[in-house]
Formats: sequence, C-alpha cells, structure tokens
Amino acid sequence: MSMYESILKPYMFRRDAEEAHTKTMALLRLAASVPGGKAMLKRRFVLTDARLEKTLMGISFKNPVGLAAGFDKDGKYIDLLPLLGFGFAEIGTVTPRAQVGNPRPRLFRLEKDEALINRMGFNNEGVMALKRRLEQRKDSRFVLGANIGKNKDTANDDAFKDYVICFRELRSLVNFFVINVSSPNTPGLRELQNKESLRRILGSVQSINESRIPVLLKIAPDMNLHLLDDIMEVLGETQMDGIVCHNTTIRRAPLKTSAADIEQLGAGGLSGRPLDAMFQNLLYEVDQRLPRGAVRIGSGGVHDAETALRKLKTGADLVEVYTGLIYQGPGFVRQILSRLLSENT
Repeated sequence: MSMYESILKPYMFRRDAEEAHTKTMALLRLAASVPGGKAMLKRRFVLTDARLEKTLMGISFKNPVGLAAGFDKDGKYIDLLPLLGFGFAEIGTVTPRAQVGNPRPRLFRLEKDEALINRMGFNNEGVMALKRRLEQRKDSRFVLGANIGKNKDTANDDAFKDYVICFRELRSLVNFFVINVSSPNTPGLRELQNKESLRRILGSVQSINESRIPVLLKIAPDMNLHLLDDIMEVLGETQMDGIVCHNTTIRRAPLKTSAADIEQLGAGGLSGRPLDAMFQNLLYEVDQRLPRGAVRIGSGGVHDAETALRKLKTGADLVEVYTGLIYQGPGFVRQILSRLLSENT
C-alpha cells in the first residue's frame, strides 16, 4: 500500500473536500521546494517514452493523459502538474471577472462510488489574474488548455462577449481553448448549448482567432440526440477543432450511496466512476457525427488504468482525469501510462 493510501488519503478524507484539495497541493509544493524534491517527484511519478507521444492539432503531447478542468482554476499549480506525469492540463474554468462561486460546502465525496458531487459555480480570480500567472511561468513547454466560461451575472444574450474577452486575453499564453457551456452549476449555462446561442459564441471566438489556435467544445452528458445533432452542425460551421466529452452529470443513478444521503448533499454535478458507462454511450454517438480529423478528449469516469485504455481504444485521442486522481493518488498518471506501454509491447 502506498503512503498516499495508508496515510495521506485517510487524513485528507476526514477533512472538507475543498480544504483537503488546497492542503494536498500545498504539500506537493513543499515537497517540490526542498533540495532534490523535484527530481525525486519526477523519478516517482513521471514516465517518458517515445511511444506515448502524440501530435494533435499541431501540438506535441508527451503523453495522452491530461488533467481535467476544475482542478486548477487559476493556474496556481501549473509548475507542479508536470511533476505528476501529466502530458497536458486544462486550467480554469476562468471567467472575465473574479467571482466567489456558490456558498460552501460545495464539494462532496461519495466514497462508496469513488465519485464527487460539486456545485462550485465557476469560482475563480478572473482572467487577468490567470493571465499574470501564465506570463510569469518559467517553463512554457508544458501543454496547457484554457477552459473559458461566462460570469454568473452575464445575461445569456451577452455570453459571447465573456468568451471573447477570455480568448483575447489568453490566446498568446496557452496551446488550446475549451469552450465551457455545459457545467450544471451556473444557472442557465447549459441553455447556451442550443444552436443559435452556440453559433454566436463559437462564431465570435473564431472571428478573432487569426492564428487558428485550436478551440474545442466541452459538452454535457445529459442531452438528447437532436441537441447533439445541432451541436455538431454548429461545430462544422464554425470550424471547431474537436470535442471534450464530457462534463459532469446531473443524474444520480445508479449509485451505491443511499438516496437519502444524496438528497441531503443537494444539487451539483456528479463525476467519477459512475460516469464511465455514460461516456461510452455518448462517445459512440459523437464519433458517428464528428468530422474526420477532429479531436476527441475523453473526460469523465476515468477511475483506473483500464478505463483510460478503453476510452483511447474506443475513439478518444486524449483522456483527462480529475476525480480518479483524488481516489487513486499521485501515482495515477504513471499507472495509466504503464498500462498503455504494456499494451504496445
């Protein structure tokens, strides 16, 4: 049993989930700051092999495993993430103006299900704070995507302006963008997945994308096929580079955690192991509709190495983890990469 499983995880899981996240990353930063700390972390968690490398959207990825949005909303950990073996990371969701998000507590563990429920509400320090951090980073080789959204108090009719602001401020500092209109935790946000709203948002961003920085759309798992068809039509019209499939779900079944406990936790997006089956169903439908050459990033339900491998085998070009990292610990990325290499030998 690893030190994470035997000591750190039990200790952190007794604390508020959001507080534990902050403390865990503070411990990682401390470990990286001592003499020889970074080298030790790299030896333990980083796996480098030419067979893991991929080039997609004109971007060279050292490996296909990335960190999903939500973990590092403000770019505070971008110097630490390569030490955990990630091939890339999606930072954000960031909005034009800082906002506190929803009241705490707003992040909950469902330990029996290896899942989380969150209703964070796009809490972040705003795009200019993120821009300053990105301008100051020492190593720009690590691949970063910016997940961008709208402020809660921005009317849906004006939402496209928020996405344009975030894109304009960050376009010289990241490798790709992800448009987030699919979080369930900002009231009315998922309404922006309708054809006309989406056409305006994506079209407005692409109209100022002179350098053709890759732009992807993150979709919700809770949609019917008619809406998916509309989304795919707009993606083609606006020449988007791909799909992140998918965000958290508002569904609550089937779960091992009791219905009474779930009801007590309240609203929010569900992530983790229960999303695995959902992903396969949605990815199949996306795969049937997405143009050849468009990139598919599998995000949701990656709870072990086998899950990641299955997603890559069934259509995903890259995979992202978040909840699985919390349950499996800092060695999770290396476990996935080792499994991928064993499959290729």
